Amino acid sequence: MIDALPRAFTHLLARQRGLSDRRLRALVAEETLERLGHGLYRKADAPPADLDRVEIALRAPDATLCLTSALSQHDLTDVIPTVIDVALPRSQRPPRVAAPVRWHRFHEDTFGEGRETLEVDDGLAIGLYGTERCIVDAFRLRHQEGEEMAVEALRRWLTRPRATPAKLLAMARRFPKAEPSLLHALRILT
Repeated sequence: MIDALPRAFTHLLARQRGLSDRRLRALVAEETLERLGHGLYRKADAPPADLDRVEIALRAPDATLCLTSALSQHDLTDVIPTVIDVALPRSQRPPRVAAPVRWHRFHEDTFGEGRETLEVDDGLAIGLYGTERCIVDAFRLRHQEGEEMAVEALRRWLTRPRATPAKLLAMARRFPKAEPSLLHALRILT
């Protein structure tokens, strides 16, 4: 029965696959399963993974890495985030998690723009904004993150061989608050 479960799973999925509460407790006691948090489990013999991201992905399927966390993932900043920046659609309430998370709520109309996925465990993924969206968000929310971070991310991105300012500006047009400052920075850097 346990073979039918992914490496990390919820209590609900375990019940749907036929594991009773008693059997789950026994598997945790035998150290076959590791309890990640209330209602979250992971196989003890699974290879190492970022358990904070696993927890976030299990609790909030729409969760998407954004801002400093996404810039760091794309190597567009040297800042090592102390908390994980995660975006959710505005209509969703952030779940309670043990991971150090700073939740952001983005408008539903633009939430999916530039959204990709990043595998955090076997068959389990978390959202990740692409490079262009990350840069646009850094400019759009520069009052929170700091203008220096946005400009540095843009500077690094421009040195990449596949960096296309037209593609970046097309993304920025969907976010009117970001476009003027991004255009200004592009004029200076190019």
